[in-house]
Amino acid sequence: QVQLVESGGGLVQAGGSLRLSCAASGRTFSNYAMGWLRQAPGKEREFVAGISWSGASTYYADSVKGRFTISRDNAKNTVYLQMNSLKPEDTAVYYCAAGVIHPNTDPYRYDYWGQGTQVTVSS
Repeated sequence: QVQLVESGGGLVQAGGSLRLSCAASGRTFSNYAMGWLRQAPGKEREFVAGISWSGASTYYADSVKGRFTISRDNAKNTVYLQMNSLKPEDTAVYYCAAGVIHPNTDPYRYDYWGQGTQVTVSS
């Protein structure tokens, strides 16, 4: 089992920035590829960003490319999502997830999930 706990969400104005963190415990963190996904009210959960086991490979949804950056620190068992130039359409609950598949943009193919953190972007 892998336990994931997100933090760093909040309310921010359009154009602002937030940094989300996800702390992992349980099995060896570096054995898992990680992803950030989000779910807005009334919408399906969607992929945002993913990172490989070592952090050498990253990939993004087109909607966030150039604005968001995913990174990880395996020594701290933590994955991050730096979000810049936020837009109201980025408002959602953000989840981190762990899995053994990389790359993986399919929410249903992640094995472990955190509880989520709310990000609200006001216009």
